[in-house]
Amino acid sequence: MKLHMHPASITSRPVRLLIAEKNLDVEEVTVDLMTGAHHQEPFISFNPNRLVPVLEDGDLKLTESSAILKYLADKYDLPEYPKDLKARARVNEIMDWFNTNFYRDWGYNLCYPQLFPHHVRPSEEGQRVALEWGREKSAFWLQVLNDHWLGDGRKWLTGGHITIADYLGGSITALGEMIGVDFSNYPNVRTWLANVKGLDSWASVSEALDGFAASVKDKAFVSL
Repeated sequence: MKLHMHPASITSRPVRLLIAEKNLDVEEVTVDLMTGAHHQEPFISFNPNRLVPVLEDGDLKLTESSAILKYLADKYDLPEYPKDLKARARVNEIMDWFNTNFYRDWGYNLCYPQLFPHHVRPSEEGQRVALEWGREKSAFWLQVLNDHWLGDGRKWLTGGHITIADYLGGSITALGEMIGVDFSNYPNVRTWLANVKGLDSWASVSEALDGFAASVKDKAFVSL
């Protein structure tokens, strides 16, 4: 089994983190995003989305971090994806919430347009509007995360035990640190994120991302 990924990919991080934490037998194959390998053959035929990660397991090619996390958890019978119907539904709900609500504004309207040139809007006005929108909406979603999902002081998103929702959500939320978000206005989020970052494999899996963050630490960002 192979994971086609890049170590500086936000969406690769949660999958790589689960693999490392659970010592799963998955070979990592680096797709060199910096040279545009994801926009070249053979990768564009392998994944027409031109994105990482992609899990390859025999004749199965699986895209989307959320789907890959669920597949690996089922394949290896991991407790991080509970079998109980209601408990699993809650994990699915939170993962969908991150992907369809939080990440949309947090990643693509606030963080990415400031970090990656190919996400910068084509006009100054477009960039300004995107960042204003992203900042406002991200503040709202962080408050929901702080007060609703984590508001009862729970250690993990679904209670006392880590699930694949924490792997996905923590990896996405930590992106904000690159633009100077310290989460001081969201104490429950800050505590939870510290729990995720306290996993044994977090530092090694995040090494490339931490290096990139260090390279832009002196840049002025629109933040929260």
